[in-house]
Amino acid sequence: MTFGLERIWRLPDQHNFSSLTEFVLLGFPSVGHVRGWFFVLLLLAYLFTIGGNMLIFLVIRLDAALHKPMYHFVSVLSFLELWYTATTIPKMLTNLLSEKKTISFAGCLLQTYFFHSLGASECYLLTAMAYDRYLAICRPLHYPSIMTTALCAKMAAGCWTCGFLCPISEVILVSQLPFCNYNEIPHIFCDFPPLLSLACKDTSTNVLVDFAVNAFIILITFLFIMASYGRIIGAVLKIKTAAGRRKAFSTCASHLIVVLIFFGSIIFMYVRLKKSYSLTLDRTLAVVYSVLTPLANPIIYSLRNKELIQAIKRTFFKKGEKASPTHH
Repeated sequence: MTFGLERIWRLPDQHNFSSLTEFVLLGFPSVGHVRGWFFVLLLLAYLFTIGGNMLIFLVIRLDAALHKPMYHFVSVLSFLELWYTATTIPKMLTNLLSEKKTISFAGCLLQTYFFHSLGASECYLLTAMAYDRYLAICRPLHYPSIMTTALCAKMAAGCWTCGFLCPISEVILVSQLPFCNYNEIPHIFCDFPPLLSLACKDTSTNVLVDFAVNAFIILITFLFIMASYGRIIGAVLKIKTAAGRRKAFSTCASHLIVVLIFFGSIIFMYVRLKKSYSLTLDRTLAVVYSVLTPLANPIIYSLRNKELIQAIKRTFFKKGEKASPTHH
């Protein structure tokens, strides 16, 4: 995904064209002698991400008190994060230990496709969660009749379907590009911008399609979320008691934090028109939205949600205790 409207291309040279079968991911060239420590940190972050998101997913599915629309979307988000991190982090870990940091041409395209499709699905899912909170706070009387179990399932399925359809055109266009003999990708995983920079052809069409697709995915969803929270804040401020305002806003505070972290990093990464930028900055931002955000999600949702913490205790420490549902 990229919003750069600059033309990323190289002048064609028939003698330099080749059918590349693999790329080299340069990854983190600056880690040097601390590569082992970096591997351990990344591995621990990945294991915590898997464990935290799996814990939230299972608890919500097993505890009847959490069978509500809000937690249904949280469980879907946790399930999505498991696959989102699986597309990039295992390959990063392998490359940190291996001298041969190669990835096949087909593997590179598949990694790019699944990373972007799951990222797009997360954008849509966070939007659906914002709509759920809008209905719960701004239209509480109609909320139970509108946000039914069937509607939740349809919205979640729609988020996944739209997410997996969005990057198809971009991947098809990239797969048809001719590439030069130079096959080193200056990034920690395969992505559209570095792939386009290696092409021996004018890629302005790719950039334009990329811009159109991502303008819809990132900007439209983010603006919809912000509009929902504008309505939510307006409704919360009308509540007369401070305790009532805190209770109303606490139900969506965790979601808002996740939104700001995730969208803040991808907007800064992809919504830019600068022609030149720092590769170090790119790698740093990539770590934020591909590693740190999925790592932070279970922490944010568990630490800020007493109901979820109680459900974890009931599920794993007090299995004999009957869950008593609470209402927001």
